[in-house]
Amino acid sequence: MIDIDLRSDTVTKPSPAMRQAMAQAEVGDDVYGEDPTVQQLETTAAMLLGKEASLFVPSGTMANQIAILTHTHRGDEIFIHRDSHAYYYEAGAAAMWSGATFNLLTGPDGYFSAEDLAEAVRPANIHHPRPQLVLLENTHNRAGGAAISLDRILSVSQCAHQLGLRVHIDGARLYNASIALNQPVALLAGPADSVSLCLSKGLGAPVGSILAGTRSFVEQARRYRKSLGGGMRQAGILAAAGLVALEEGPALIVEDHRRARKLKVALEAMGFDLVVPEIPTNMLFIRTAVPAEDQILQLKRLGVLATQMGSQLIRLVTHRDLNEAAIERAITIFGSIAP
Repeated sequence: MIDIDLRSDTVTKPSPAMRQAMAQAEVGDDVYGEDPTVQQLETTAAMLLGKEASLFVPSGTMANQIAILTHTHRGDEIFIHRDSHAYYYEAGAAAMWSGATFNLLTGPDGYFSAEDLAEAVRPANIHHPRPQLVLLENTHNRAGGAAISLDRILSVSQCAHQLGLRVHIDGARLYNASIALNQPVALLAGPADSVSLCLSKGLGAPVGSILAGTRSFVEQARRYRKSLGGGMRQAGILAAAGLVALEEGPALIVEDHRRARKLKVALEAMGFDLVVPEIPTNMLFIRTAVPAEDQILQLKRLGVLATQMGSQLIRLVTHRDLNEAAIERAITIFGSIAP
């Protein structure tokens, strides 16, 4: 029997408040612009993110790909960390839809510096792709859930804008960064031309992401959403859960981080080799002495689900559906297999 699911914060179930809001949501046809609950969500999210407008889309991947489509033309160059979600986990979507090319940069905690960016941008030449977009991820999944500080975001964004590039932040877990850094999401999103925010990760909604930017950006993004099949009809049922997520989710993320720290302290005391970013959030990466898949199978037999991130790397993610008792139980289980 599986007691504890530490695979991802995407496994959460809608809260009672979300289910009630969904059942009572006022709806209309959103493709016609007639769903009042979607409109409320988009207005609320734009305000929270400090942007002029926002768009409700089915997924974080779609949000990122719409941003790429809106900011670039075919053959343009995107500067991105080689471990970023938009490169690593979005099924080559940029190649399929926008025809853009990635210039892969490196750096600790999923971050590359302004100096790295300036060095990577080649001079204008017909042999080179046109440099167009910088894509940052905050928090950074494959960097152990690392939160990227405002100073770093500002530094890279200022460099990008000086070079004539636009900036998009994949802020799927931007509220996790906000909690870890004790800074409003609007401040962290401020330097970027556009930002995405996932409602169905740490915030706990069942479906959906937000893409925010200027009004003209969102107007064009809405057209791309439709062309990608993302136009939804009575989507207020889903938007209602998103509104509740924005209201109740941030306080619960505080608890996610606290429980992740508790789990970290316990695992380190047991002798587990943890990979910890400079500014951690709700993730823990364990470097295993045995193949990660073997350790994951062992944990599953004991009642814990985890995610493989490499041949000898396991990811654990705390979330709103894991209470204090679940974390205590997880600690006990890990104690039984401690190195």
